[in-house]
Amino acid sequence: MNSNAKWIKCGSEIGEISPDFRKCFSTGKKVVSAKAYVSAIGVYDLFINQKKVGKGYMEPGWTSMEHRVQYQTYDITDMLDEYNEISIIAGKGWGCGEIGYIRLPHNDCSAISVIASIELTYDDGTGESILTDDSWEVYTSEIAFSEIYDGETVDKSAPVVRLGRAYIDNTAKPELIDQVGEFITERERVLPSELIITPKGERVIDFGQNMVGYVELSIKASKGDRIVMSHAEVLDKDGNFYTDNLRGAKNLVTYICSGGEDTFRLRFSFRGFRYIRLDEYPFDEVDIDGFVAVAVYSDIKRTGRFVCGNDKLNRLYSNIIWGQRSNFLDIPTDCPQRDERMGWTGDAEVFCRTAAINYDVEKFFRKWLGDMALEQGENGLIWGVVPLIRDCGERISAAWGDAAVICPWEIYKAYGNLEMLRENYPMMKKWVEYMHSFGEEEFLWAGAYHYGDWLGMDAGYGIYMGATQTDLIATAFFAYSTSLVVKAGKALGEDTSYFEELYKNVRKAFRETFMKDGLPIIYPKYDALSTDRPVKADTQTAISLILRFGLFEENEREGLVGRLVELIKEYDGCMTTGFVGTPHILHALSDNGRADVAYDLLLQEKNPSWLFSVNHGATTIWEHWDSINDEGEMWDVEMNSFNHYAYGSVFDWMFGDMLGIKICDDGAAYTKIEIEPLTDKRIGFAEGAIDSRNGEIAVSWRYVGEKVRYDITIPENTEATLKIKGLAPKTLKGGSYTIVK
Repeated sequence: MNSNAKWIKCGSEIGEISPDFRKCFSTGKKVVSAKAYVSAIGVYDLFINQKKVGKGYMEPGWTSMEHRVQYQTYDITDMLDEYNEISIIAGKGWGCGEIGYIRLPHNDCSAISVIASIELTYDDGTGESILTDDSWEVYTSEIAFSEIYDGETVDKSAPVVRLGRAYIDNTAKPELIDQVGEFITERERVLPSELIITPKGERVIDFGQNMVGYVELSIKASKGDRIVMSHAEVLDKDGNFYTDNLRGAKNLVTYICSGGEDTFRLRFSFRGFRYIRLDEYPFDEVDIDGFVAVAVYSDIKRTGRFVCGNDKLNRLYSNIIWGQRSNFLDIPTDCPQRDERMGWTGDAEVFCRTAAINYDVEKFFRKWLGDMALEQGENGLIWGVVPLIRDCGERISAAWGDAAVICPWEIYKAYGNLEMLRENYPMMKKWVEYMHSFGEEEFLWAGAYHYGDWLGMDAGYGIYMGATQTDLIATAFFAYSTSLVVKAGKALGEDTSYFEELYKNVRKAFRETFMKDGLPIIYPKYDALSTDRPVKADTQTAISLILRFGLFEENEREGLVGRLVELIKEYDGCMTTGFVGTPHILHALSDNGRADVAYDLLLQEKNPSWLFSVNHGATTIWEHWDSINDEGEMWDVEMNSFNHYAYGSVFDWMFGDMLGIKICDDGAAYTKIEIEPLTDKRIGFAEGAIDSRNGEIAVSWRYVGEKVRYDITIPENTEATLKIKGLAPKTLKGGSYTIVK
């Protein structure tokens, strides 16, 4: 970006219309190279001679705008003529619109601003720069209204009006950086499955898949005719359109016809939906062939695949994939439909490993973690959401803040990028030091206000925080994150002696405070005295964390696993875990000889279970285990997303244990792996693969009578240790292998 380019804004009262900033120029010489560098406080589309430039959507994306804003670079050489018009249409987006469930203006920015430089190189070696300044003109556009939560109005009948010259915006001062993350792009196109007339008489189109994006409409109608669409994820128990869970988000799209053949699409907003309701439509008969849903998310490459002999598990896997697509729109969000859609750190932390199996998310996380580091407090704190939203997500919580350590480590293991790990290492250490410095007890993180085992089922219906002691959870994560800082430091060649000693002290303090006779106990201070909810000692989550984070001695293993199995039986063979415990419970069982119980939980169909939502028609992952109960009743209206990927983290167990593909700590980027498939006759077969940095790793197993056939493919430059029960471990190099045992 040319440093002489100026941020410009509209100087006239424009209301809700998205302004169109224009500049005309002629070349007069042959252009051999032309590059456009563009950004916005808000979101924008770039046009050269009325043709859209690039494949991006909602650019420049969402960053920590108090610190930095990305700019995009486009090669426009082949788009130029002798006489040219540049047009930048801009909307509020994340920069100027209301954001967060409190609906405050993000970043206190009231004006949409754009900045651009067009750099021309002529065949005689000379050059020219076309820069944004107050010589640019501003026009109205067909986008009459645009807002992330409330929707968009596209009016193709409206005249285009010149508003005057642009004004220099001297208030816009973020650092401009070249694009770090992926472009947001339009991806899958989903055709309608049926037109429904609900019991209330509503005309509803079902696309058969919960998703994120918009509905594209092709139609010929009279000038001024309106198509108004509401969006929803589910129908209620009576089959009517249901939007109460969207809270204050209107999710309304209005298309106004020109009188000719029109094709409508959104530019500066996105919807989370499976269904649309036609609140207004110009004809008595609805032609659903004119509608298509367009999925929109970051341009991440699919790397993983999976299929097995259980159709419900295959549906679950599809739901996990669609949940990731829906919530990986530039940042990892919690949900894509209500007035929230924020970068919750806890959701990303639990899902990060699964995300990196399904898709190549290295660049995606590099951008988001960069914003996390910029927003980290001087004392090391990590906010609950990144980018930070004023008055939203400001609680500092275990498991949420630990994304600052866990996500960089998981991304390093998946892709082997030491440079990226080094970038994040200072943030990782500072977060551990934040936990270390908190409160009166040096080696415990106790007395803070956490999210706990969010949405755990063991504290009673309607209680958000599970029954597990938050001090136990916090100190367990203190130990775990410290251990990962040690691993990261060793990978980087750093001196880790300080953190090794800290880990020993935290582990010792955890065991002295939260364990007795090999089982968890109540720490009779702080959270244990809570009157808001029951607090219990040995919960499924507490034991799962102790087992997963290595906070036990070997002679305690059997007792812990036995108690965990008992707690599952006591809850009718189901989990009680929430956001914190669920990602770990299957691993805690299978790592300790009880893969049978792990499979029982995976295949459980009663609530709470993964297949409960599948049986109730889910096409993405629900926020609550019982977002809809057996009677068709909704859990709540305040917090009930039907597209919330956190519980989809179970796929890292399906990939790492069912298929058995695990990265060794010293084998980042799958250069050194273990393959130890855990089979179960109830599944029949399982097969899957991942495109690693060295090539495809594929594993399949299938029951053949009483025996199991294993087929394994290992790429070059990868070393695998194969572990199959009843056989000595084998070292496999690049090639394909078949074993029947």
